[in-house]
Amino acid sequence: MAKYNRIQAAMTMNETGIVPVFYHPDVKVCVQVLKACYDGGLRVFEYTNRGESAHEGFAEVVKYAAEKLPGMIMGAGSVVDPATAALYIQNGAGFIVSPILNEDMARICNRRKILWIPGCGSVSEISKSEELGAEVVKIFPAREVGGPSFVKNIRGPMPWVQIMPTGGVEPVYENLFQWFSAGVWCVGMGSKLFPKEIIEKADYNAIKVKVEETLAIVKAIRQELQK
Repeated sequence: MAKYNRIQAAMTMNETGIVPVFYHPDVKVCVQVLKACYDGGLRVFEYTNRGESAHEGFAEVVKYAAEKLPGMIMGAGSVVDPATAALYIQNGAGFIVSPILNEDMARICNRRKILWIPGCGSVSEISKSEELGAEVVKIFPAREVGGPSFVKNIRGPMPWVQIMPTGGVEPVYENLFQWFSAGVWCVGMGSKLFPKEIIEKADYNAIKVKVEETLAIVKAIRQELQK
């Protein structure tokens, strides 16, 4: 059972500004990457649902986080059906992220007060998701859907929308400034935050440093936008 409700998960995402997205078939690698993110300052982590036994690895990672990383909110991503959502919730997911909009998943998550983040590619899908109780919606693939201008134009008539773009987000000032100035709630980031060569080298300190640097960029951008 999750330790954090959907409001806590959503607010933590906004506070850090970044949701790391990662999966590796070796649970030990996942644990090390998770710890590097935690040491770098992140307090949310999206474990990607990949492979038939991914949920088993997730259960181990959640257990590690509960014992060693106080305050870390674990979630599962790339979930496309209610049965899989329920499985991850039972294994301790504090939020569920999907590339699609599925009403049955909304019901499963809402019943357990779990943050449900559906994938949307249009204003109608975003509006429908909010009717179903979504606190945060994901635009995916964010670059192809329309990028920062898509977010900005949506928030004109719908300023209450809390958007997390995933796909096309990079840990550099220019890119992050475009997204945050458009009004995103937070951003999801995977391979750009965890380059393949760094994972292969098991250079987890480099990941920690990259996370620290990226969080610093987000903080600076937010301060600039408040002026």
